[in-house]
Amino acid sequence: MIGNRTALAAAALLAAGIAVAGWAAGREVAQVRLADRFVTVKGSAEREVKANLALWPLRYVATGDDLSAVQAKTAADEKAVLAFLERHGLGADAVVSRSIDLVDLLAQAYRQGPADQRYILTRTLMIRSPDVDRVDRASQTLAELLDQGVTLGGEPGMGSGPNYLFTRLNDVKTEMIAEATAKAREAAAQFATDSGATLGGIRRANQGLFQILARDEAPGIMESRQIDKIVRVVSTLDWELVD
Repeated sequence: MIGNRTALAAAALLAAGIAVAGWAAGREVAQVRLADRFVTVKGSAEREVKANLALWPLRYVATGDDLSAVQAKTAADEKAVLAFLERHGLGADAVVSRSIDLVDLLAQAYRQGPADQRYILTRTLMIRSPDVDRVDRASQTLAELLDQGVTLGGEPGMGSGPNYLFTRLNDVKTEMIAEATAKAREAAAQFATDSGATLGGIRRANQGLFQILARDEAPGIMESRQIDKIVRVVSTLDWELVD
């Protein structure tokens, strides 16, 4: 009898131990699940900004069979272009580089058919100015150069217009991140309320990439050709949910 009682007592203690261990393990699982309760939300911020730098590759082209005559023509064209820029308030200090490209069609190994003009000489003046409005006004009056016999050229499909850049992203970055975070918190708080929970702290945050977009989106119009732009950031945040 004593042996049976001892065995029963040991079995009871073992069962109790297993029960306690199971309760403890279950409690840990519950805590882990509670810790994993979170909601992922996105918050965005936008700012309308104005470009603060203009880069204008102004290209002009001369063609002919006499290389000396072609060179003389481009030299005369350059004087006309520089005078044009000066009239529009873009002096010599705005011209940051010059380049020249000469194509001899008769020297091309895979040329097919006759060449109407043997030489194609292209010169490029790179204009750089923070006065984007002045550059824009000048670019609208290129007909003045055409009237003087200057043949303007450009990259295929690109034309010869200015590119407008916004380089002051750091001036708006901090404020925009704060706004995006605030909007994300507002969305997370609403979710917590709807689910009967309380919003905790930030579990994880991804700032996201800043995008500079054209203010007026239209087919064939690139962001770099517009002075007015939109800066956008979308942040992704995980917020803890607490019972």
